[in-house]
Amino acid sequence: MSKKQYKKRKADTPNTEASGKKKRVVTTPKTDLEPKKKVVQKTVSRLGGRANVSKEEGEELLYGRANYVLMAAGLGLILFGYLMMMGGAQPDAETWDPNIIYNFRRVTLGPFLVLVGIGLEIFAIFKQK
Repeated sequence: MSKKQYKKRKADTPNTEASGKKKRVVTTPKTDLEPKKKVVQKTVSRLGGRANVSKEEGEELLYGRANYVLMAAGLGLILFGYLMMMGGAQPDAETWDPNIIYNFRRVTLGPFLVLVGIGLEIFAIFKQK
């Protein structure tokens, strides 16, 4: 619509205050206040068990089930790596044995498991459904 057509249409419409008519208020329904419908879906697991999963309509999880399993495995590897690095107490205060503190499990295996767990977490986050 050009400016001339708009001005002409505006001039042709009667003024609501001059004609004595009340102004109309148009409202739209708010969909956020309405309760969402629940959809119940039957699922079959790989092990043969059945479960009912109810989700609100239109709501979808950010990650899939495989992503969450990988995230849990990565978190488990990180915690296991930290547990492998624990310890190192000397048998008594008078002796010093560097093999107790600087052994393969505490210096190499534990940090390697932590790094693998972090890598698994990153992979789980970026993996598509």
